[in-house]
Amino acid sequence: MKLTLRGIVFSALFAAILVLFSSIRIPLPMSPVPITLQQLAIMLAGGLLGARYGALSTLLVIVLTAIGFPLLGGHGGLGTVFGPTGGFILMWPFAAIMIGLILPRIQMKGILGYVGAFLVLEIFGSLFVYPLGVGWLMYKVPSYTFAKAMAAGCYPYLAGDAIKAVAAALIIAPIRQVFPPQRLTGSSSHSVIIKNEASAG
Repeated sequence: MKLTLRGIVFSALFAAILVLFSSIRIPLPMSPVPITLQQLAIMLAGGLLGARYGALSTLLVIVLTAIGFPLLGGHGGLGTVFGPTGGFILMWPFAAIMIGLILPRIQMKGILGYVGAFLVLEIFGSLFVYPLGVGWLMYKVPSYTFAKAMAAGCYPYLAGDAIKAVAAALIIAPIRQVFPPQRLTGSSSHSVIIKNEASAG
């Protein structure tokens, strides 16, 4: 796998954006899952950096948080990554990958282009994470039935996620016209190569 130096730098930048957006949170009294801007950060990372670097930006945050850095709302450690919201956190790289793979197939011009971008961002930046997120919430809070888990970890967030998808589409479309992911992440002339060398013999 080849990683460009510019791509690594932008991945670190979007990791910082994810940390910043994680600090903006509104707790809900009936749920351990706060309202945050985290999914907006994931949408932007996948949409602007592409699958590889979008996923890398989220993995940086997850790994550093697991090590103990207080990056997610001032909290860190394995208890944060694998706590009640762990299912949502673990889905971040996969959401960024899916957005990064599918969004470039859409011409983000005109009404239909924006609608198509919104649907990709809404489906893979929001709805895609809920099966594991809600399932993990049920696992971590055994008293939750499926209905309670949906009420605590899904229904209150759907409208906000749709707004985030609209905002992400409006941000990504004009930026991608000037800076497609390949341009943002740099050329192979400034790259760090990570690969497995086949043994001779």
